[in-house]
Amino acid sequence: MSKPWCSVSTKGIRLTVQIMPNAKKSEAIAVLEDALKLRLQAPPIEGKANEALIRFIADRLDVPKSAVSITHGHTSRRKMLEVTAPGLSVAAVEKALLP
Repeated sequence: MSKPWCSVSTKGIRLTVQIMPNAKKSEAIAVLEDALKLRLQAPPIEGKANEALIRFIADRLDVPKSAVSITHGHTSRRKMLEVTAPGLSVAAVEKALLP
C-alpha cells in the first residue's frame, strides 16, 4: 500500500521528504501533505545536509548508505529519494521513519 510520500518503485522504495537543516538533532517530525518532514543536524552548505539526510535514512532503515540516493532536489529543501533494498516495504519504512 503506497502513501503520498512513500511508494514502491522499480528499484525499491521512493520517498519524498522536506528537510529543515541546522536543527539541534536529526529526527522525523511528521507527514505534511505529501512529504515526510525531517529536521537535520547539518548546515545546508557544501552538500552537508544531503550527506546527513542519506546517513539518517540509511541508519533508520538499516541499509547501507550506498542504497540511498537523492534523485531530485539536490539543492532544494524538498527532495525525492530512492532506497534500493530488496524486501523493503512501505509498511516497514513507515514503522522505521515515523515518530
